[in-house]
Amino acid sequence: MASFDIVSKVDPQTLENAVNTAKKELQTRYDLRDTKGGIELDKKANTITLSSENSMRIQALENILLTRIVKQGIDGTALDFSAEEQPNGALVKKVVKVRAGVDKEAGRKIIKAIKDSKVKVEAQMQDDQVRVSAKKIDELQAAIAAVRQASIGQPLQFINMKS
Repeated sequence: MASFDIVSKVDPQTLENAVNTAKKELQTRYDLRDTKGGIELDKKANTITLSSENSMRIQALENILLTRIVKQGIDGTALDFSAEEQPNGALVKKVVKVRAGVDKEAGRKIIKAIKDSKVKVEAQMQDDQVRVSAKKIDELQAAIAAVRQASIGQPLQFINMKS
């Protein structure tokens, strides 16, 4: 049987390059030059910490980070900006999560999109990925098209196509 996997990954080196470029831009911007705080990447926790003196500057940091990430070729939906800002002494901090792996909710959306397309494939959740299998490759390609049309809310990659 032919199969492929649906995953959501962000290349860690590309992410680090985007964060470093955002840090350089932060140093050169006139309106943010003498601010305390900045942008920090935590590779183990897969998060980015934004810190500044007020929430307006946090918004500016978000815009800088998002622009740099998109220019590096990473989908902007890979970042989760939904966390609230936390006051921390004289600074305000915001932790932005980098989405890696297909969580259960996104997996359900993917499987539902495949089932709604009436394509003769089997989709099942495996850890942080979705495995799709069928008898013909044409059916798998139709499943990929159905998933691409659905709005899942995070970047998806289609890997390990086997026939």
